[in-house]
Amino acid sequence: MSVIGHGIDLVDVAEMRRWIDDPRDPLIPRCFVQAELDEIGVGADRIERLAGRFAAKEAVLKALGTGFGAGVAFTDVVIHRAPGTTPEVRLSGGAAKAAAALGVTAWRLSISHTSGLAMASVLALGAETHARGS
Repeated sequence: MSVIGHGIDLVDVAEMRRWIDDPRDPLIPRCFVQAELDEIGVGADRIERLAGRFAAKEAVLKALGTGFGAGVAFTDVVIHRAPGTTPEVRLSGGAAKAAAALGVTAWRLSISHTSGLAMASVLALGAETHARGS
């Protein structure tokens, strides 16, 4: 396995709260699928967990080198985490096509958050022959 891409993102939790509360452009339906919202739940640290998942989505697309737009939607990247397990990256649509074109076969994702900041770091892994720069 080799590293095809790496992405990292940092999100200000207070800014995330403002984005969520903005009635002009609701962030949650644009960025999260229902399964993610169900996993996040409604606890006191809900915004921090949303910010962590948002950072993870951004980090994934940085690792792919695509960003959002140009055929890739926020909901093409789903972050799943069952209790007691590490978070998983699940792709569909344009994000899945970009990953396949690069030869990504696995992901390693880490998410962390506090009341003020959320961050995520992700490695896109694949076969040695598909690594960028090879």
